[in-house]
This record gives sequence, structure tokens and C-alpha cells, in this order.
Amino acid sequence: MPNAKDSSNPSIADLVKDNYVFAAVLHYFGISFFQYKEKSLEDVCRKFRVKAAQVMAELEKWAGQKEPSSEELYLHPIEVLVEYLRKKHYDFVCQQLPFLSYMIAGIRVEGKYKELLADMGLMFPLFVDDFVHHIHEEEDTLFKRIALLHHLEEGDYNLVDALRFLEAKSITHLAHAHEVHDDEMEGIRKLTNDYQLEANAPMELKVLYYHLQNFEAELAIHAKIENDLLFPKALELEKEVRRKVQIKIQSN
Repeated sequence: MPNAKDSSNPSIADLVKDNYVFAAVLHYFGISFFQYKEKSLEDVCRKFRVKAAQVMAELEKWAGQKEPSSEELYLHPIEVLVEYLRKKHYDFVCQQLPFLSYMIAGIRVEGKYKELLADMGLMFPLFVDDFVHHIHEEEDTLFKRIALLHHLEEGDYNLVDALRFLEAKSITHLAHAHEVHDDEMEGIRKLTNDYQLEANAPMELKVLYYHLQNFEAELAIHAKIENDLLFPKALELEKEVRRKVQIKIQSN
């Protein structure tokens, strides 16, 4: 929990400096930390008609969130893994990216960081468009194929339709296409010099870089889960479905 200078009525700046996650929590309540950084939490909460205790409780909740380990995910069937990844997609597209985009568009700095932020303002929307397209493509191809493989595994299908489906883009083909997107934030990383900032850089940029770096770390974990868990499980499922279809062909 943040230790503010005035613990009875801390400022937004004090809270965010002590815990950069608080900026995202405030955004969740519709509050821009960089627009109200000199205001007290109580004053801002009063303006937005939320309770300070509710905001702090949400911070505690976020701090206590724990993602399942790879070992835990491995023990679940593939449909549970797909649902977990789908929820992460929602978090990326509907929560984290809008927050990052809002900061990049809204933060105002002077001096040498002004041009950098302007360049990021041009680059980041392109990354977002490409990333969202990739997410939708993955759900429309890979996730959909896995769901249809489950349907075929249950045995209720027409042989002609099953063969036509199995001859379409395989899991192996989709895995190769997926590898192209494994380092989607390379451009952002180069622009920010691997998220390096001087000690006297504006707090707003430190918060932005922190959340960009965390987002990239989450993407790396997400890609690893897909590459190491989802695709192997999907390949096994596809292999089993092919085996069952071949048995059905031979029995006819």
C-alpha cells in the first residue's frame, strides 16, 4: 500500500509515485492521474463521485491478482486454456491498450522527451491496429479450429465435411504463422531505448514506460503459453481427430 506524505489525504502524485499501478486503477474509475496529479485523492474522488476507500480497495485487489502458472495451465484441458487466453485477449484489447493509448495521447511534456512522445503517438496506434487484427485473426482461425476439432472428436460428423476441414489450414500451419507475431513491440522498445529514462525524467513518462514494459512482459508470457502449451495440445487433438476419421473411413 502506498505510503503518502500526508497519509490522511494523499495527493494523486504521491500515490502514483509510490505505486505506478495506481495510475491504471484511477483510469479504471475514469480518472486521469496526469490531469489531477496535484489534487488530493479525496478531492478527485469527490469530483468523480467515487469513494476513496473504494479506489484503494481496488488497488489492493489488483495487487493481489495472481496469474496461474504454466504448470497449472498444463493440467487443464485445452478448452480451459483457450478460455483463459480469450480472457487475456479481452484484458489486452479492452483494458490495457486503451489505458496505454490514453496516456500516450494525453501526457504533455516539454524538452527532449516531447519529440519522443510525439513519435510514440504516431507509432503506437499502428501497433494497436496490428495487434488487434492479430488477436481477432487468432480467435477466428486457431480458436475456431480447436472448437471444431472438439466437435469432430465427439464423432458426430459427415466424413466428406470432416476430410475437407482436416485438409484446410492445419494447426502446424497456424503455429508457423503465429511465430511472426512473437515480438510485436520491437519498434516501441527501440524507440524507448529499452524503456530507459533518466532519473529526473517526468513522472508521467516513468509511469508510461512502466506500464509499457509490463504489457510487453505479459505479451511474452502469453506467447510462451500459446507456443509451449496451446499449440502442442492442439496438435495432439488434431492428431487424435485424424486417427478417428481414418478409422471411420476404414470401417465404411
